[in-house]
Amino acid sequence: MIIKHILLVAIGGAAGSVCRFLISIFPAESFPWGTLTVNIVGSLLIGFLVGMATKGSLSPEMRLLLVTGFCGGFTTFSTFANESLSMMRAGDILLMSLYVGLSVTLGILAVFLGMQLSK
Repeated sequence: MIIKHILLVAIGGAAGSVCRFLISIFPAESFPWGTLTVNIVGSLLIGFLVGMATKGSLSPEMRLLLVTGFCGGFTTFSTFANESLSMMRAGDILLMSLYVGLSVTLGILAVFLGMQLSK
């Protein structure tokens, strides 16, 4: 069973990554329109899919393929947005704020550190 799940995530992730690449090849002159597009479309898609799964309209296998695989390969921003909204809906505003703040701040710092380490 676990092999089937891994394959579903892998197939969905590959498809999502290819779609992200195809959108990102459009030239970004002074603003990263491709990345913005991927992040917003991915967030819309994960919201729709999680909503469908919550209603029981999406099987666990399709959730693995589309939510974990496709959306995960397309953009992890969609997962970040979904997790943040879940915390907010649960009333964990402080926890959500901490998660958002740490994710953005530490993410930018980690990219900077990675660049410094590559020198």
